Amino acid sequence: MNKTQELARYLLGKSGWIDFMEPAPSLVRSDDRELRKQILEMSMEEARELGISKSTLHNLREHARSDRSFRVCQKVVSKLR
Repeated sequence: MNKTQELARYLLGKSGWIDFMEPAPSLVRSDDRELRKQILEMSMEEARELGISKSTLHNLREHARSDRSFRVCQKVVSKLR
């Protein structure tokens, strides 16, 4: 939001400079391609052996099929890896 305001001030001529470098966002994803692939290829029997319930596996598969980022609980991640 602050960068948008800085840009608006610059475009209106109220500011003589604009700084796009600060702050640099840190984008950290918890769902890498390998995790998505592992979730999609996992059978119900494998999930049951790992202690992952049917509904959790279903939700993980739904999220893994989409292109959007999703969160995986630390408890489930520890079971998957």
